[in-house]
Amino acid sequence: MRSTSRNPVKPEPQTALAASSRAATARPAVELFLISFLILFLELAWIRWLGSVVVFLTFFTNIVLMACFLGVSVGCLASARKFSWINAFIPLAICAAASASAFLWIYERIGGVMIDVGSQQSPQVIYFGADLRLKDFSKWVIPIELLAGYFFALVALLFAALGQEMGRRFAVIENRLLSYSVDILGSLAGIVAFAAMSYFRLPAYFWFAIALALGAYFVPRRRWLHALGALAAVALVFWADWPRDAYGVATEVVWSPYYQVRFKPRYMSIDVNNIGHQGMQRVDGQGAGYFLPHLLNRDSGQKPFEDVLIIGAGSGNDVAAALAQGARHVDAVEIDPVLNELGRRHHPNRPYSDPRVTIHLGDGRSFLHTTDQKYDAVIYALVDSLALHTSYSSVRLESFLFTEGAFRDIKARLKPGGVFIMYNWYRQGWLVCRLASLAERVFGSPPLVVSIPSRAAIRADDSLRNYATYLMVGDPSSSAVASIRTKLASDQFFWLYHQPPFNIPINGFGRSAPVKSAAAGSPFQIAAVEVERAPREYVPTDDWPFLYLRQPAIPTLNLRGMTIVAVLSLIILFVFAPVRRARPSAQMFFLGAGFMLLETKGVVHMALLFGSTWMVNSIVFFAILFMILVSNLYVLAVRPRRLWPYYLVLIAALLANLLVPMDTFLALPGTTKVIASCAVVYLPVFFAGVIFATVFRSSKRPDIDFGSNVGGIILGGLTEYLSLIFGFNALVGIAIGYYALSALFGRRNATLATAT
Repeated sequence: MRSTSRNPVKPEPQTALAASSRAATARPAVELFLISFLILFLELAWIRWLGSVVVFLTFFTNIVLMACFLGVSVGCLASARKFSWINAFIPLAICAAASASAFLWIYERIGGVMIDVGSQQSPQVIYFGADLRLKDFSKWVIPIELLAGYFFALVALLFAALGQEMGRRFAVIENRLLSYSVDILGSLAGIVAFAAMSYFRLPAYFWFAIALALGAYFVPRRRWLHALGALAAVALVFWADWPRDAYGVATEVVWSPYYQVRFKPRYMSIDVNNIGHQGMQRVDGQGAGYFLPHLLNRDSGQKPFEDVLIIGAGSGNDVAAALAQGARHVDAVEIDPVLNELGRRHHPNRPYSDPRVTIHLGDGRSFLHTTDQKYDAVIYALVDSLALHTSYSSVRLESFLFTEGAFRDIKARLKPGGVFIMYNWYRQGWLVCRLASLAERVFGSPPLVVSIPSRAAIRADDSLRNYATYLMVGDPSSSAVASIRTKLASDQFFWLYHQPPFNIPINGFGRSAPVKSAAAGSPFQIAAVEVERAPREYVPTDDWPFLYLRQPAIPTLNLRGMTIVAVLSLIILFVFAPVRRARPSAQMFFLGAGFMLLETKGVVHMALLFGSTWMVNSIVFFAILFMILVSNLYVLAVRPRRLWPYYLVLIAALLANLLVPMDTFLALPGTTKVIASCAVVYLPVFFAGVIFATVFRSSKRPDIDFGSNVGGIILGGLTEYLSLIFGFNALVGIAIGYYALSALFGRRNATLATAT
């Protein structure tokens, strides 16, 4: 018998060919996984980092998201070009990091630089913090839309380099569904990795060290030089987190899942995304504005609020005030764990160490859904986030707290005679008018409104930039609000010494002083304010949760931004993508547009039901990608030949989604709510995924088809702005239109192929 070691058996030709094919597929598949991981991971990193460093871009991170999609689309469309853009990846990353860091340096150190964010003197949309430097001719004014356009172009070009590498891997893997499944797995891994880094609060330079090192791997030559460039970019990112402010004062910098948080111990203040957000005050010495609702209640003859719910508890000022005024128990709800932790460690009154306080880290609306507790007072404590809930929509973190549904949830959580209190520097009269109208609509009685400094009335066109406004409301039988209203209407009133609000000694409050104790009409008098009522159609709902938008419309700022994005997209597409040699697929383009709206509606829907937290977002995005993977496996197993049944079922599922309001799901019990919500959100995703996978399976140019699909996502992102006019439910109707166009172009392509 011959030894097989000396006389190896030659494989048969078919076996050798199969082995060769597997070997030829293995490396591109691994690299496709890595590039897909890198694209998703780096997309999330740029969205978070640019939103923090480029001041006020935190409100427009959807621009960065669309730039990522554009870059990937253009790169895939140009995958056949000989020039490799990946050589420009690290230089572009250095340019983007240097530009953002230089902008932050200039903004912090040169007081004459002002970012104009939609003319905050008389805005269509209120952006908190954007009015800190008023527009005047002595300042160098930079419109935020031009700044956003610059970074849009930079990020798009950077992601085009990655998109080209992705398109090339798609082109060499013959099994289209295998390549698409690998792409989805890589994206899933990217989401999980970034979510883990958010959970462990790893700093931004750590994200970019991983991402840029992986990007340098794809550079074919002189990797050592690109690795040095990556280190330079990471150093620039590290500088933006430097633990000292512009004046050399030591700070503590932590990345929460929502913001870059910078704590300044000298001033006991907290900045988020480089915008002033809140300060810790010893409320028994200063900051008496936090006591005002409690003192009005006390001096009108009512007993203290014993059971108190504070939403937006932050670092603890409102909690300390409630405890000092006799609260028996306080539920403190705060969505950002870092803000709460800073309060626990540094607040001078140590409110979070008090055994009467229970801390709840999560979304306020979700807490209202799930708690069975009843309260004497529910307080919105200066609730004003400086971030979007997700880059897929214009909804802010707190948007669902200020809707008719949210106020009804609060009403259900109040004890008989309980009081709902909200206060802030609301900036514009129309915002106070809207809140007052919303409160009256839900509670059945007009709220008591107090302004500091005092004023006789608040009208829609009034500027309230330097006014703190309090609104207190209960049901018509509430004795507390009625007693305070009666007291303020009598010949005695409460008053303050002439010092700025929210920064006065606690003894600055008069318990009850006759008119002769202070000049009548004093700006520091505490008196009820007459408020103009807002039009009924402008009251926020869960479908239209845009509290800070003056009326249902696409603001001029957004229209200018959309125009800039559209023009830059066309220029980049024309210059870099070979449009003449590779015609994009209209069927795949409209599939992408429809899917973007599905994803947006799904994220908003689940945020309303389960909370606007980063964890809910991560789970939703993961679940959507997982459902796409399931649709791939379905296509592999069933191998559908006709797509029209799936288009019909998809459109039918969307019609059901359109006809059933989101409010319907809020009333469902826990398990039923989860099942029903997942069915409404994920079934359309599954059918859309089946259609995409079936078309992609037989694609002759997978790079072009995939690029066309990603390009359609940009159209979907721009279409999302229509929710500002019509609400989120309308996006489902528009998605139906996009899918109908996709089906129409798919049928046309099939007819042309048959004729050929």
